[in-house]
Amino acid sequence: MSQAASLPFAYAAEPERPASHLFYVTRLRRPLVDRAEGIYLWDQRGRRMIDGSSGAMVVNVGHGNRNVLDAMKRQMDRVTFAYRLHFENEAAEELARRLAAKMPGDLDRIFFVSGGSEAVESAIKLARQWAVATSQPKRWKVITRFPSYHGGTIGALAVTGDLALTESFAPQIRDMPSIPAPAAYRDRDNLSMEQRGLRYADMLEEKILSEGPENVLAFIMEPIGGAATAALVPPDSYFPRIREICDKYGILLIHDEVMTGAARTGRYLGGDHWSCRPDIITLSKGIGSGYAPLGAMAASRRLVKPVLDMGGFQHGYTYAGNPLSCAAGLAVLDEMERLDCAGNAAAMGELLRQELLGLSRRFPFVAGVRGKGLLIGADLVADPESFAPLPKSLNANQRLLDLAYERGMIIYSRRIRGGGAELDNIILAPPLIIDAAQVGEISAILGDALEALAAELDLPVNR
Repeated sequence: MSQAASLPFAYAAEPERPASHLFYVTRLRRPLVDRAEGIYLWDQRGRRMIDGSSGAMVVNVGHGNRNVLDAMKRQMDRVTFAYRLHFENEAAEELARRLAAKMPGDLDRIFFVSGGSEAVESAIKLARQWAVATSQPKRWKVITRFPSYHGGTIGALAVTGDLALTESFAPQIRDMPSIPAPAAYRDRDNLSMEQRGLRYADMLEEKILSEGPENVLAFIMEPIGGAATAALVPPDSYFPRIREICDKYGILLIHDEVMTGAARTGRYLGGDHWSCRPDIITLSKGIGSGYAPLGAMAASRRLVKPVLDMGGFQHGYTYAGNPLSCAAGLAVLDEMERLDCAGNAAAMGELLRQELLGLSRRFPFVAGVRGKGLLIGADLVADPESFAPLPKSLNANQRLLDLAYERGMIIYSRRIRGGGAELDNIILAPPLIIDAAQVGEISAILGDALEALAAELDLPVNR
């Protein structure tokens, strides 16, 4: 019997429940959650699930951390809400100070929000207001990558490269220019990885020139790919060339670290692997670790001062700098440092990556294993050499997700539309407190799920 099959709470069909008045993205019903601790969640029937994706790459310090909960309780006993225009609060001030110290260069100004989409909206609006305040009103275009994901609001969708998410809203979205994401691992040419990195970066300069440099405001990118590209890691040469191009044309470089920040990739920021110096950084997910809605934008005084001098930032949110959320964020930051989450993410992430590489040798339809730290991804393909996609009719990504779920593990999986093809991918991103034995659990369950998928869809297996 496999390790996955012997798990104590095997998935079983849910009993009939009353119709829900809630709705979300589909009609899919899931079990009612009861409690959570560490990397596990339990439903109300006592079945245990491994959180192999940290929710949506959120719960970096794990579920049920007592120190975080106690810090939130202390804040709740004092004050849970004070509007930023009426009061400052200690939790927000201290968290801003601590986050600023972790940002590269001179990015020492922090603007708090409730989530990643809000952080991206804030970055785009700050960049635009800075251009207006510095007598560059023609600059408005934000170049993005395709595919990419930067959020679900209308403004964030304008810089999101995923037709499955944007197509319905196209009449309401101001179209923004894009360049290909640097998926160099899929290229079949005679170039070195360094040369490929430069080639992808040079596409940015070509796009700037075609759009008119005087019209281009910013370039937004995930240092390591998130939901759309499943932990895509560009060649090392990509990053300095992108910075050089942005400097050459006076364009702001925005790093979307909503998923890659907060120690997820083995450094506090994904861009820290390359000593990057963006002009604006967006953060969310892991900085609140799921304990309270929290996100942030980091920028320099160089950008903020002209905007405030012009009359103020024409932007804001009701929960910006909320004391309870910021108290949670402070406690999360303390726990990340106490538990060395970045160091553990680096070590356990390499172990998990090796496990997934082993599975890819056994299941050749799993290809392109990649990532850093505990953000590991791969593609599900018909041909591992050409990366030809599996037929859409197989619904492979959703079936793998369901098969893993039935075996007691949550993974993240998507099918991305664009570029004339559709590609399935998967992400493994467990909480950063995971240990080696738990990595083994994840590998065993995923192996069983892949075996079942191969049998169901008649996919190849190497015995």
